[in-house]
Amino acid sequence: MAVTISLAALFGIVLALLLRARTLGYGSAFIAMMFGFYLASTGAAATVNELTNAAVEALRNL
Repeated sequence: MAVTISLAALFGIVLALLLRARTLGYGSAFIAMMFGFYLASTGAAATVNELTNAAVEALRNL
C-alpha cells in the first residue's frame, strides 16, 4: 500500500509540473493516465468518486 501511495504522489507531482509548464502531449497523457490508475487503488478512490458524483448532481440541478 505504501508503494502505491508513493507512486500516486509521484505521478501527481509530475502531472502538476507538466500542466504548469504547459507541456501537453503524449507523455502528459500517459502521466495523467498512470496518476488516475494509481489514485484509484488508494484509499482516496471512494472520496474522489463521491466528489465527482456530487459535482454531476449539482450540475444536473442547475
